[in-house]
Order: sequence, then structure tokens, then C-alpha cells
Amino acid sequence: MAADKNGPLLIKRYASRRLYNTETSDYVTLEDISGFIRDGREVQIVDLKSGDDLTRQYLLQIIAEHESRGENVLPLNVLTDLVRSYTTEVSSAVPQFLAQSFEMFREGQAKMLDGFGGKLPGFEAMQAQQEAFLKAMTGGMAGNWSGPSREEDDEPEKEDLASIKKQLADLQDKLSKLQ
Repeated sequence: MAADKNGPLLIKRYASRRLYNTETSDYVTLEDISGFIRDGREVQIVDLKSGDDLTRQYLLQIIAEHESRGENVLPLNVLTDLVRSYTTEVSSAVPQFLAQSFEMFREGQAKMLDGFGGKLPGFEAMQAQQEAFLKAMTGGMAGNWSGPSREEDDEPEKEDLASIKKQLADLQDKLSKLQ
């Protein structure tokens, strides 16, 4: 790829639903896009006709395809809680919670990587997958989150959030043990 690797790789979706890499002037698949992300590239997928940003939709599709092939990163209970969060008032806290959790996870990985002398096999790929997952789950909202509009004092909501935090911590522990 000869273009600026600091900027996002622009992928255009044609009316035929084919995806076009503007850097290499060729068509790409979801697997190709997944590879770009694993290699550390930012991607932006836009509809050629309308200009709509479709990145989130395609990142979620990549995650769904990996999960359906048995590459399970997300435990069933975490997926269930994510679906549940869309129907509760706790959903306003989920993007911020996920962003903070992944940031703590990345910091922990960086510290562990420093302890291994700088190189850990597969670390870069896993880090790119985590960033893609975080973007897909938060839709870029994490940086704009301003908190709930009312005081959160319901016990069930606090218990749900505590449960989600525990599940994410367990997931982080499992991922760190895989390394």
C-alpha cells in the first residue's frame, strides 16, 4: 500500500455492494478488510452514492462472521448482556464502560509486553482486533459520552452494570492467559 498509512483506508461500496479499495484500485472482501484492521490500519467504508459512513455496519458484520465460524471471543452471557443493554437505561453507560475497560486492557497488555522485552507473538493482531471490536461496539460514541441525564440509584441497574464489569474482567483475564 503506497498511500499514507496514518490516515484511514477509504473503502467505497458500490450499488452492487462490491467494496472498492481506493488505495490499490481493486475490489476487496470483508476478509481483506479484516486483514487490514489486524495489520493496524484504520478503515472507513462509505457508500459511493449517498456518502453515508457504513464502517460500523461492516465492522459488526466482520465480528458476526468470526463468531459464526466458531472463533468465539465474546461469551454468550456477554452477548446477552449487550443485547439487554440496548433495551435498558443502562445502555447510556455501556459505551463509556466498554471504552474504559478496553483501555485498561490495552494498558495491561502494554505493561506485559514491556516485561517480555517488546515482542509478543500475535500481540499486534490481537490489539487491532480489540480496537475494531471497540469501535464496532461503541460506534465512536465513547469519546462523546457525557453520562446519564438522571441520577442512577436503581439497585437492579447497578447490579446489571456490576455484572457486566465482572464479565468483561473475566474476559480480559482469559485473553491475557491466551498470550
